[in-house]
Amino acid sequence: MINPHAGHSTSPAALMSSLWRHRDLIAQMTRREVMGRYRGSILGLAWSFFNPILMLVVYTFVFSVVFKAKWGVGGEQSQSAFAIVLFVGMIVHGMFAEMINRSPGLILANVNYVKKVVFPLEILPVVSMGAALFHTLISLGVLLVAILLINGSLAWTAVFFPLVILPLLIATLGVAWFLVSLGVFVRDIGQITSMITTVLMFVSPVFYPVSALPEKFQVWLMLNPLTFMIEQSRAVMVFGKAPDWAGLTLYTLASLVIAWAGYWWFQKTRKGFADVL
Repeated sequence: MINPHAGHSTSPAALMSSLWRHRDLIAQMTRREVMGRYRGSILGLAWSFFNPILMLVVYTFVFSVVFKAKWGVGGEQSQSAFAIVLFVGMIVHGMFAEMINRSPGLILANVNYVKKVVFPLEILPVVSMGAALFHTLISLGVLLVAILLINGSLAWTAVFFPLVILPLLIATLGVAWFLVSLGVFVRDIGQITSMITTVLMFVSPVFYPVSALPEKFQVWLMLNPLTFMIEQSRAVMVFGKAPDWAGLTLYTLASLVIAWAGYWWFQKTRKGFADVL
């Protein structure tokens, strides 16, 4: 019997070792997480296709038809072009929001892993990330089809998208570890994160370009961690531009620090989970 109050290693090497050692378990739990969301439904996994398509159609209609929003492309193709750039922002924000919103309840939903069995609790946010990535890939497939139908071709720079999104995944994982732990001790944190991710959708350049804001507000918008990721994703997926490698390097370094800090917090506080639960 392992003492639940025993200390746990907080080193990056221990983290990487744990993730590699439990890679099969992570894959199995991720598959179960994805399938579990649609278990019992008639359409099953097909809902993962319908949801992004429906949201794309609704948001595009509201912002480009009702509010007459433009993205500076003009002409008869303005609505279709707006749909593409809008969808890129929705994909990035959606991936981030899914991981963040699910994090506070991960331990509470898996109490048996804390009390009854020896289980690597640190992989739970990684499993949640895997499920979010699955839905992101589905949405990305919808985006690629839309680009081909509207533009007739894909920008070669789209191959950089995984490199662009990787730093955000690393940083979000670090935040997730922090929220997973905090959600055990402060049950209201789930409501707070839901509000924050909703606010971030409107204070990020999802529905509008950064240039649409006055310069005095653009500086504040760039402090939003999603802004750079959304802008870079659009650059490679839609506008055919190479990534800002210098910016991505700095973002990656910051993301690694955030990931380690979140993991450190999780490992230091996990020994109190059993007492609270």
